[in-house]
Amino acid sequence: MRIAEAYWKRAIATFTVATVFVFAHEMKTRDSRSEASVPSITETTVLPQAGARLQFSATAYCKGETTASGVGVRTGIAAADPAILPVGSVVRLETPNPRYSGVWTVMDTGPAVRGRSVDLYLWSCKEALQFGRRKVRLTVLRLGWSPENSIPGVVDTLFRKREADAKKPAPPAAPAPAPAPGSDAAR
Repeated sequence: MRIAEAYWKRAIATFTVATVFVFAHEMKTRDSRSEASVPSITETTVLPQAGARLQFSATAYCKGETTASGVGVRTGIAAADPAILPVGSVVRLETPNPRYSGVWTVMDTGPAVRGRSVDLYLWSCKEALQFGRRKVRLTVLRLGWSPENSIPGVVDTLFRKREADAKKPAPPAAPAPAPAPGSDAAR
């Protein structure tokens, strides 16, 4: 009887340890690899507005012939996460190196471009490798294709002023001078 009693205790203990091991093995722990692949909630739900100045991470690429928008690749084209910067967006980059600062158009997407990251197309692969990964200041000039989502510029301000002036009522015209006596108009 003692052997049977010890056997059941060992069987229950073994089953309990095996169950705990299986649950512990199936549990996913948070580490840098799993967290890097999942964009944060603020990155996916908050779209930047035209005029927003944001901190982004920039890399460079040199391969490919056509972009996700169907346009051929060339300098001045950038790839971005379409959930943050949709295709057609126009951005101004400020980098420590003035060679890469300027206006870039988002015409491409990429499988590795997620979150607050832009990938700049450079013609030279050697230059793209030297570019590496760097922090940049990005200003959204236009979000997507719609001109309504553009930052107002000087020209826009001038057009609005002209339209406002056109809507103002014209000042009343001065009365016409009375005809002089003895003229043909007085008769």
